Amino acid sequence: MSHHPSPLRRVAWTAAALGLAGLAGWAAAAAHLPLPWMLGPLFAIAILRVAGLPLRALPGGRQAGQWAIGTALGLYFTPAVLGELGRHTPAIGLMAGSAVVFGIVAARLLERWARVTPATAFFAGLPGGASEMVVLAERHGGQVDRIAAAHALRVMLVVSVIPFALHHGAREGHETFRALAGAVDWMRFPLLLAASLAGVALFARLRIANAWVLGPLLCVGGLTAANLPLTSLPGWVVNGGQLLLGTALGTRFSPSFFRAAPRFLSVSAGATVLTLVLCGLFVMALGGLIAIPVPSLLLASSPGGMAEMSITAREMHLSVPLVTATHVLRVVLLTACAPLLCRRYLAWRGAEGSGPG
Repeated sequence: MSHHPSPLRRVAWTAAALGLAGLAGWAAAAAHLPLPWMLGPLFAIAILRVAGLPLRALPGGRQAGQWAIGTALGLYFTPAVLGELGRHTPAIGLMAGSAVVFGIVAARLLERWARVTPATAFFAGLPGGASEMVVLAERHGGQVDRIAAAHALRVMLVVSVIPFALHHGAREGHETFRALAGAVDWMRFPLLLAASLAGVALFARLRIANAWVLGPLLCVGGLTAANLPLTSLPGWVVNGGQLLLGTALGTRFSPSFFRAAPRFLSVSAGATVLTLVLCGLFVMALGGLIAIPVPSLLLASSPGGMAEMSITAREMHLSVPLVTATHVLRVVLLTACAPLLCRRYLAWRGAEGSGPG
């Protein structure tokens, strides 16, 4: 049994993590890297954790980061933008659905090459939220530790690869989607805060996963859609949210992370790369059919986390509402359909032969 560190030590390692994350974010911003306030802390904390430093995320920091991002995203859903999204509903549905198909391809690869059970492969391959997939996997007998590790690795890979690819390959966007509130108005800040926290409370009460992103997103988005004048979030709040999210993602890694199941993790990384390639081919074909730039389509259909991909769209001036709407639909689809899909998948794998995968 490992001994628990004293409260004072926990506070010290949390403070050290935040200080190092701030330094890494500043250095990444100074180097003009894409998404510096998320990627800087993510890589710095992950590397130091794997090296053995017991850095700790701020308790509640991930939720605070998700709140900042969800609130900032809600400000984009103006009436004009909703009309534009309505015109692209078939494309949004196609992209959200493609995530399920690519997830099943990843699951087959994991089952075949990583030598895990079909249930473990299914929930590790599906690009849903890590917490939801782990909860569902427990009910179906999947290996929870491996599934959590696969999702941590997937998000880290996607969040690293896509912003760099867009930054170097596609240049930043100049799309017409703009947030309704452009300036910070402190008089209206209490209304924004109340609406976003009411969303969190409602979603938490309904036990909906991702309450800290979806709650503010939908409540603030509703007010924006009603043309109610709100305030923009100060830049430092959004950057701070990214820093807290990057730190929380980084602390998922530990000295034993890559030693625990090297074969499984290497196949998992390969499956994620294959999913990204399939995603790229899919959006290039889709880009030929609809008038939306490929970089926005790539972010919308990629297997990254909703908050991470949406904030990437915001920072790179791409279609925030399109990316956010697609990821919200994907989360709803996967969370609602995963149990049924899993039963079908297990029945299919069982029918092909009940020997080990």
